[in-house]
Amino acid sequence: MKKTRNLYQYIGFIVFGVALILIQVLSGARIISTSVTRGFGSYMIHVIIVLGYFLLLGYAGLASLGTAGFVGLGTYITGYLLLHTPLPPLLILLITMLVGVILGFVVGFISLRIEGMYLAIITLALSEMLSVLFKNAIGFTGGTSGLNTYGAKPKLFGLILLDRTNTFYFIAVVVVILLVLTYNLTKSPVGRAMLSMKNSESAAQTMGVSSLKYRLFAFIVSSVFAMIAGFLYMLYYRYSEPTKWTINLSLNVLASVVIGGTGSIWGILIGTYFVFSLNDTLLTNFTFFQQNPNAFIFLTGTLMILVVMFYPGGISQLIFTIKYKGKILLGKLAKMRAEKKEALASQAAVAEVALSPSETDQKMKEGDEHDGKSAK
Repeated sequence: MKKTRNLYQYIGFIVFGVALILIQVLSGARIISTSVTRGFGSYMIHVIIVLGYFLLLGYAGLASLGTAGFVGLGTYITGYLLLHTPLPPLLILLITMLVGVILGFVVGFISLRIEGMYLAIITLALSEMLSVLFKNAIGFTGGTSGLNTYGAKPKLFGLILLDRTNTFYFIAVVVVILLVLTYNLTKSPVGRAMLSMKNSESAAQTMGVSSLKYRLFAFIVSSVFAMIAGFLYMLYYRYSEPTKWTINLSLNVLASVVIGGTGSIWGILIGTYFVFSLNDTLLTNFTFFQQNPNAFIFLTGTLMILVVMFYPGGISQLIFTIKYKGKILLGKLAKMRAEKKEALASQAAVAEVALSPSETDQKMKEGDEHDGKSAK
């Protein structure tokens, strides 16, 4: 049963990836506009960021506001190496991931002494330090003018030119792989250990769960996911500037987890779409949102308030509630159908008995015929 459930999840992730690839195919056929396609490109990159934060906050219970700085650092490392070295993209990806491991280790070690909002403040301070670096390290980041890699021609495996179309396909594949890895991690003993640490760290330590081990692991995974997202962002958009990597991004990532909930990866996918891509891929087609571009901010804020008030588990909780009530309703309908079928069968049996002569009447008729023959 468990293997079947896992198989359904994997198939769902693959179908999700195929649907994203189909968007780019339709865009190439000019059925979908370029702006919508880029909106979904941005969506996939932010899905990776939110997945890492989902593990950090939803499973380890650790708050961070430094996500934006890590993503920005990933973009600048990628851009610098693309422009100044002959390294292939996959090796650059590996380097950015190693930097993410180092950053995650440092922040995870700091988290051993600091918790709650103080940890969030420390990570915010680290992100702000990186923001200052982005603005002033002109030789590395281009400063406030930003860094672009329009002149670079990265090739995957030395064969496939990573232009915007091929990069979209590449990002879709990476997203599916990370979805599967994240799902397996949440169902593994590591995921259960992090969840127990979130619920009660003292109880988890009593059961033998190492706070040091799993705090470091959670921050490392989250940082690596952020760096991967930065790498893919630079490949797709070919441009990065300091104003993109501010606390606004970190807060939107937090909002995605709050709206999506931590009970299901599918809820995270929905929450990320609502926060990061709904406006670009759908709402901008409506006149009201074209004339009032800030209306989307009020819409997001209203949704967060409603979720916190009525569904603190996010969209994941809503999905589970609908699923549970749906099963109950289907069970009742099946029971009513069975009772109705049984009643109809009983009525048919009674009608058959009423129309056909009984066994006693048949015997009496046979007796009368025998007596008549004897009299003759």
